Amino acid sequence: MIPAHADVVIVGGGSCGCVLAAILSDDPHRTVLVLEEGASFDSLSAVPHEILDAATLPVGPDSPWVTAFPGLLAPDVGATVRRGRVLGGSGAVNGAYFVRARPDDFAAWPGSWSYEQVLPYFRAIETDTDFADDAMHGHCGPIPVTRVPRERAHPVTRAFVDASERAGFAPIEDLNAPGPDGVGAVPLNVRDGTRTSPLIAYLLPVLHRPNLTVAGRTGATRLVVSGDRVVGVEVAGSDGPRTISAGQVIVSAGAVRSPQLLMLSGIGPAGDLHRLGIDPLHDLPGVGRDFSDHPEFAVPYRFRSDVPPHTILLEAVLHTGELELRPYVTAFGSAIPGSGVADPVLGVVLTRSHSRGRIVLDERDPRREPVLDYRYLADPADRTALDQGIRFAADLLASMSDVVEDGSVDVARGGLGTSLHLSGTCRMGDDDRAVVDERCRVRGIEGLSVVDTSVLPELPSRGPHATAVMLAHRIARSWESAAL
Repeated sequence: MIPAHADVVIVGGGSCGCVLAAILSDDPHRTVLVLEEGASFDSLSAVPHEILDAATLPVGPDSPWVTAFPGLLAPDVGATVRRGRVLGGSGAVNGAYFVRARPDDFAAWPGSWSYEQVLPYFRAIETDTDFADDAMHGHCGPIPVTRVPRERAHPVTRAFVDASERAGFAPIEDLNAPGPDGVGAVPLNVRDGTRTSPLIAYLLPVLHRPNLTVAGRTGATRLVVSGDRVVGVEVAGSDGPRTISAGQVIVSAGAVRSPQLLMLSGIGPAGDLHRLGIDPLHDLPGVGRDFSDHPEFAVPYRFRSDVPPHTILLEAVLHTGELELRPYVTAFGSAIPGSGVADPVLGVVLTRSHSRGRIVLDERDPRREPVLDYRYLADPADRTALDQGIRFAADLLASMSDVVEDGSVDVARGGLGTSLHLSGTCRMGDDDRAVVDERCRVRGIEGLSVVDTSVLPELPSRGPHATAVMLAHRIARSWESAAL
C-alpha cells in the first residue's frame, strides 16, 4: 500500500536510491518511500537469477530489466542505450566493476569533496577482502570488494597483463589506491559469484522496517512545487495517477530520468521548456546539459582454439594517462543474452573525454524516452587520443600470440560505443550552470535534492559506480549531522 504522505520520497530505486533509503530509514521516526518505475522485490529469494549472477549482464534487447534510449554517439553513429529499470537500477545489472575515482578526479568538485574528505566514505561502503589490514580500505562495510588473483585469471587476462608489463607499464596491486598508472586486477563488487549491488547489500536487509515502503512499477510523472518549495510527487502506477505529499523529495532516477523529471516539472532551461510546451517554474540552464561519458572503441579478436571458455567478463585493466584498456575475456554474445556479438573484444576507453553531450526531450511528447546526444569525439584532442589508443590496443593484442588467434585482430570490424557511464546532467557546483549545491540540494527549490551520477561535477576517470555509492552514503549520513 503506497502511503499518501512520507517524510522523504525517493524517486528511483537504483544504486543511490537503495543506499539513501537504507540509511535514512535508520531513524524509526522518519518515514521513507521509494518509487521505482521497474519491478521490485521483497526478499533476496525473489531476485531473479540473472540479476544475481555476476557472469551475466541482463541488458540485452529482450531484457525486462532495462529501458532502451535512442542515442547519437556521433553525427553518423547511432546507438540504443540500455539502462537499468528495476529495483537496484543499472548497478543491479552491470559488470560489477567497482573502481574508485582517483584523487585528481575530485579537482572539479566543490571544496568539501576532496579525496581526503571522501576517503572515509569510500571505506565505509566496502569490505575489501584482499586488503583487510590496509588503512585505505574498509573492513565492515556492506559492499564486498574482491579481485580475481593472477593465478586464477583466464589465460587471456594473464597474457594481457604480461604484454602490458612488457610494454613498460607497471603492475598495480590495488587499483583502488592512489598511485601511478599501470595494469592490475579489477575490484569487483562480487561475493561467491553474486553481483552484490546496493540492492542486495543495503536495501533488502532493511525492507522489514515499518517506516520504509518500496513501491515497484510506480513512476513519478511530475514534482509538485508550491512557490519555491517541493511539496509532493505525482505518480502513475497500477492504481492509476495520484499525488503523494512529501516533506523532502530526493530524485535518484539516474542521469537520464532525473533531468527529464525536473524538466517535466518546469525546472530546467526556460527556453527549452517553452519550446516543449512546459510552463517554466524555475530556470536552471544546466539541467540535461553538458553530460559526459566514456567513449569506448571495441577492437575484436578471437581466442586460439586451445583457449578454454570463461565466465567473468573482465578481470584486469590497463590504465594510462587518458585511456583504459579492457580485455573482455567473454564474448558479449555470451555475457549479454541477445547482443549477438560473437567475438570477444578489447575495449579502448577514453577516460578523460573533453566532448560534452545533452539530453534532448521529444518535442512530440516530452514524457517519452529522450535522445541521448553524446557528441563523442567532437573535440579533436579526443579523436587523436582514441586513435592512438586503438593502434596501441591492436599492437598489444598482436603480441599475445599464445592466446589470440593469428590474424584475428581487425580494427576495421570494430566500432565506437559507450561505457554507459553517463554523468553530469544535474551537475553539482556554485556557478550559473550548476543544478545542485555541494549538499546535492537543487538550487532555488527548497526540499528538493538530486543524488545520483547526474550530479557528478566531472565524470571520474574510472567507472562511476563506486563513486556514486560513496556519494549517496555520504549525503545520507550528512542528514544526521546537517553538514558534510
